[in-house]
Amino acid sequence: MNTDSLCRPYDIVSPSIVVESELTDFDADQRLLAMSGISLVIFTSVGCASCRFAREQLPVLDLAVDRLCWIDAGNNGGVVERYRVFHLPALFVVRDGEFFGALQSRLTRTALNEAVSQALSRQAEELP
Repeated sequence: MNTDSLCRPYDIVSPSIVVESELTDFDADQRLLAMSGISLVIFTSVGCASCRFAREQLPVLDLAVDRLCWIDAGNNGGVVERYRVFHLPALFVVRDGEFFGALQSRLTRTALNEAVSQALSRQAEELP
């Protein structure tokens, strides 16, 4: 293992099986509109135990999505308000720049894949 000047390992491969992105108030809309494929947008917060679990588990699940898009709810109040986030973690589906709504699901592979499939069967809307 090799480390950089701040003693962070840089030669360890991430266990994630999907692409992950961090979105903010400044770039969330633009990036989601430009991304092709299925994006699972997840709002989390540092102090939330369920959010820490989601951050740890979702990247290693075999989900039927192309990428995970993380948004820190504590630092991005504008996008939190537009998506009407009331609980954390909050999950939403976006495909090819179209919004398919919120997911209500347990954080397991089977439940999430079923919820994503159901969401994609709904009528698409514009991003909030």
